[in-house]
Amino acid sequence: MKHLLSFLTIALWCLAAVAQPTYPYNGVLPKDVTSVAFTHATIFINYQTKIEDATLIIEKGKVVQVGKGIAIPTNAMEYDLKGKFVYPSFIDLNSDYGMPADDSKSTERPNRATAPTFNNKGAFGWNPAIHAEAKASPVFDVKEEDAKALRALGFGTVLTHKQDGISRGTSALVCLGDNANFSLIKPDAAAHYSFSKGNSPVGYPSSLMGSIALLRQTYYDAQWYKDGGNKEERNLSLEAFNATQSVPQIFDANDKWNILRADKVGDEFGVQYIFKTSGNEYQRIAEIKATKGALIVPLTFPEAYDVSDPLLSKLVGLDEMKHWELAPYNCAMLAKEQI
Repeated sequence: MKHLLSFLTIALWCLAAVAQPTYPYNGVLPKDVTSVAFTHATIFINYQTKIEDATLIIEKGKVVQVGKGIAIPTNAMEYDLKGKFVYPSFIDLNSDYGMPADDSKSTERPNRATAPTFNNKGAFGWNPAIHAEAKASPVFDVKEEDAKALRALGFGTVLTHKQDGISRGTSALVCLGDNANFSLIKPDAAAHYSFSKGNSPVGYPSSLMGSIALLRQTYYDAQWYKDGGNKEERNLSLEAFNATQSVPQIFDANDKWNILRADKVGDEFGVQYIFKTSGNEYQRIAEIKATKGALIVPLTFPEAYDVSDPLLSKLVGLDEMKHWELAPYNCAMLAKEQI
């Protein structure tokens, strides 16, 4: 039922908690029960494959078998799910779940000049909008209320990172469990970028053109640094930038035009981005298909405009009305074009 996913998630993490080898366990550590068997359920293996009266076997927190006529291990706890359904959970690829609250926003007016000596806390790059050395995994922590809300929506796993800056460092793939040690599946799962400088107190860049220029310069600097560069200087930001080029590269474009702009940057340096979008891709679908980039597409749609006042209604443009009408069809159009 609608609470089944939450039940399964909690059951799995309770099971995993009894086998933790590096984290203290409060109580007598049970070792005889390591499996859970969910029987007589209707199980969807994926969106196409459904198995009636099926059994799902979990061993030490991981799925090991699913199907009909499966022998139940003697050490398994059995739960009869007759009349219930089991689905794979959703995965949110653009999340800041478990990230610390941002307390770095400066109330001072930023210096509009470039300031290469600004960031003097450590051997990092000069511009705080470029922080490829940032990692989500060391600062990740479980937030049970947020996890509960996400599980209620059908999510079981998220790719989380601190959504700040032009080069944002790496994300962590985490489960929505109640223990950070078991929830962290993969650190440094992807590298993230955007055209927004975020909370950097340095004035530069102050425009989209400046953000593009800074990102391009970072690629050039990183290549120069990798090829020998200045041997007298250590730059941890450029080292991290080079080290994370082998993982998936996700660009928070958040607009159809920024997808095309970011793709040009990627093409210049031989990088194929995965684009996080805004939902208006259908408006330039041929050009976006030509980028050959995969898309992370939101399923939030514009709300209906209040047109009760004729005078105020004149302020709503035809383009806005057409987007309100067509936005719910965005994913269908992308699927039709095999994007």
